[in-house]
Amino acid sequence: MATFPLRGKHAVITGASDGIGREVALEATRRGARVSLAARSTDKLDALASQIVSGGGAADVFSTDVSEEAQCRRLIGGAIAAQGEIDVLVCNAGLGSATQGDELIDLDVIRKLMNVNFLGAVYPTAAAIPSLRKTRGLIVAVSSLQGLLSFPKSSAYSASKHAMQGYFSGLRVDLRDAGIGVLIVSPGGVATNIHQKQVSRYAGMTMEKIAKRAMSPAVCANLICDAIEARQRDLVMTSGGKLMVKLLPFAPNLVDALVLRSVKRFYR
Repeated sequence: MATFPLRGKHAVITGASDGIGREVALEATRRGARVSLAARSTDKLDALASQIVSGGGAADVFSTDVSEEAQCRRLIGGAIAAQGEIDVLVCNAGLGSATQGDELIDLDVIRKLMNVNFLGAVYPTAAAIPSLRKTRGLIVAVSSLQGLLSFPKSSAYSASKHAMQGYFSGLRVDLRDAGIGVLIVSPGGVATNIHQKQVSRYAGMTMEKIAKRAMSPAVCANLICDAIEARQRDLVMTSGGKLMVKLLPFAPNLVDALVLRSVKRFYR
């Protein structure tokens, strides 16, 4: 039985226009949540909100660039005004990158990834904490398996996700007495557009092949919503990912080799 059922809860979801965020919004509303949807693509958000409302759900749309602190504060204030105090904040907005560390010359790439993937989760969280204190709610940080392990040709992206892991792990301890939970989600391969830049670097790989090899966003969203309702601390989604995370402290060189082989096989 769920200890934190989504029914009746107000969930704010960033990066809700596509991929995992979109599917989390749909799954949360199926479970009875009200949602506030945030992304830059207002047309996609409007279409998603219409789909939710036509199915009997409640959804509001907020055009938001999460790399801008003022816009994140406006999002949180608008969401509270529209649907009441926040029970769940899902920090899902993110950018992908295919930049090998020894090749990276344009440091603006790192700044952009940190601004969106890391600060784009910190800003809405900081704005939402006063509301979450009132509801004793839950923060969901959608990180990546790359926040726990080092992947090839992805050093800048991995750094932004490692930053998320460190920040939200510490925040979990700081917010314990306030009754606010923190769930850190670390998906492996999910069939979203975040793979597009990697595809360009691996001959013969296509998005169609990725869709067959990776977890679907709908399955990923269902696992996230299950973890929300169970008020879990951490969610690593694949058996291979769980194994490598456990092995890392004891056999780091072996894990590096296993990750490299797995990534090459995935994009082959």
